[in-house]
Amino acid sequence: MADAILRGRTTLAPPSLRQLQWIPGSEQFTYAVGDQLVRVRATDTKADTLDILARINAERTRQGDEALKTLPNLNWLSEQRCWFQTPGNVFTYDLSEGKLSRQTWFPEAAENIDVHPKTLWAAYTRDNGLWLSIGGKELGVAQSEEDGIVYGKSVHRDEFGIHKGTFWSTSGRYLAFYRMDERPVTRYPIYVLDSMPAQARYIRYPYAGAASHHVTVGIYDTQSGQKWYLKTGEPAEQYLTNIAWTPDDRYLLIAVVNRGQDRMWLNLYEAATGNFIRTLFEESHDKWVEPENPAQFVPGSNTDFIWQSERDGYNHLYLYNLSGKLLRQVSSGPMPVTRFLGFSADGKRCFYQTADESGLNRYNWAADLYASTKPTPIGPNEPGTHQVSVSTSGDWALDVFSSAQTPRTVRLLSLKKSQPPSTVYEAPNPLTDYTLGQTRLVNLTSPGGFTLNGRLILPTGFDSLKRYPTIVYVYNGPHVQLITNTWLYGADLWMHRLAQEGFIVFTLDGRGSAHRGYAFESAIFRRLGDAEVEDQLTGARYLKSLPYVDTTRIGVYGWSYGGFMATSLMTRPEAAGTFRCGIAGGPVIDWRMYEIMYTERYMDTPQENPEGYERSSLLNYIENLKGRLLIIHGSSDDIVLLQHTLRYVRECVRKNKPIDFFVYPEHGHNVLGRDRVHLFEKIERFFVENLR
Repeated sequence: MADAILRGRTTLAPPSLRQLQWIPGSEQFTYAVGDQLVRVRATDTKADTLDILARINAERTRQGDEALKTLPNLNWLSEQRCWFQTPGNVFTYDLSEGKLSRQTWFPEAAENIDVHPKTLWAAYTRDNGLWLSIGGKELGVAQSEEDGIVYGKSVHRDEFGIHKGTFWSTSGRYLAFYRMDERPVTRYPIYVLDSMPAQARYIRYPYAGAASHHVTVGIYDTQSGQKWYLKTGEPAEQYLTNIAWTPDDRYLLIAVVNRGQDRMWLNLYEAATGNFIRTLFEESHDKWVEPENPAQFVPGSNTDFIWQSERDGYNHLYLYNLSGKLLRQVSSGPMPVTRFLGFSADGKRCFYQTADESGLNRYNWAADLYASTKPTPIGPNEPGTHQVSVSTSGDWALDVFSSAQTPRTVRLLSLKKSQPPSTVYEAPNPLTDYTLGQTRLVNLTSPGGFTLNGRLILPTGFDSLKRYPTIVYVYNGPHVQLITNTWLYGADLWMHRLAQEGFIVFTLDGRGSAHRGYAFESAIFRRLGDAEVEDQLTGARYLKSLPYVDTTRIGVYGWSYGGFMATSLMTRPEAAGTFRCGIAGGPVIDWRMYEIMYTERYMDTPQENPEGYERSSLLNYIENLKGRLLIIHGSSDDIVLLQHTLRYVRECVRKNKPIDFFVYPEHGHNVLGRDRVHLFEKIERFFVENLR
């Protein structure tokens, strides 16, 4: 198990080409081999090797700095110039001149560092304030006035695709930033164990149905040193998402979502004044609207942009202009766009990835932006998962391919000429020294009428005449897909370790999980747990139909949403007797105790949907607990609060129901590092004791 956990994503994962990237404005790409860089010309695949670390270190030594131990992550600016970060510094290196230059620097304790890709100026946070470093000159943009006011950090609990709090304009003159006022939000204690006496650090946690934080968007002008705020208006409890600058620095686009998350307005604001200009268009739905991708502007245009939306039932690309006019729908059909890959330099084409109708494969496409032609596939698109990056010109692409049987292959594709792909790299099988059980893909029909994808891992040395215990690994929540046509069908090595111990390991992506279209994903609306339990029980019935499954020895394990599902499957009446035992890690027990942004999207508020919240609360099903249930939680979990598990354990005690509980001190929503080995050895022992 230690091998599976500690090496599963490193030496036992398929190797890859590190730092694989195109050099902008050229037909060359580079990748790292050890501490050297290989540069390849796409037109004839001729390669040379750059001993760039040695060159950088020679310059660092000359300048009185310590040598770097490993090759840093390089970002190309041109054919001869790249930049990289070290703790507290941003450097450029010029290959033709052999010149190393420190462009800017900042405190090593800086967080949320956001480097402008052209000026190389850095925005960063310290405590709850926002700062800039321009050539090493530190400028204070905004400092927190009091506890609960935060600048420059991610907001809205990282929902709506938000992952940062600063947004550089195209030229780098302006910086847009979030200001978040969390003072209305509930303060929640996280205990610091080694303090004497025990102390608490407080986080702000917005419970569903309660007060939320208030967010505004500021703009800082690096030339004048002035800042001001966009006039985003009322109500204060709205979501300001998917911020994008126009290429000329004049405007910002913001997808404004109401707290009910059933309406979105794509608004245009003037950067110089903060004034609202107009709403380009609105989207609404009787379930939810969830923008997750900012506008992407077409090269050479200050007005035309790509917008992603699920408005027709699948996530697709739409070409708009700043007048709010829909120029054309670029992608269509029952294949949701899963990644937007960019544009050709001339602005005539765009590139994107889709899932296929099964949800298992990932294919890539090139589409004309202004001509009503059908998209063309990038490469042969054989079944599997294709992760493509396209050169600046749009004439070449690198396809990183994987499938259930193929660890990883990198191919060079010509998008202009009809010529076969050129293989750049083929990864060896990292598991040749290990004996793995067979993995089978299964398709089941949901009670909702959809085809569900399942993955069955059979024990090593499988004998169809024997009867085996089975472990169901479950998540089945939004934004997650566990089964794809990639290496080992996406299974983690700990599953194969359990299969080596004589268990069948089964996983099913039920309704509510990702990349199957809006109808599939929204089947859970206002009734979390209902459709998901139905689909997991469909999987359980399939398992029981197999002659080699011991129907009296089936267990279930899941974490987070999967912990909610595992507890549901152990206690909800419709699942009675299906599972002998279960493990629930970091489980949501009662959605009234979970965060506003996620919960209210799928459940509305507790005030609007009291029946749905009551039905989904696992506190109501404790009487049905028959088998052995182990709940695991991190004591410092700030995502699913420990309060969920403590309340559940308390009610089990009150009802005299046996329950196992284990806490990982000072771990957050997951157990990471070497302690993760302890976690999975505990999981393994639990199933060995209760199923084998």
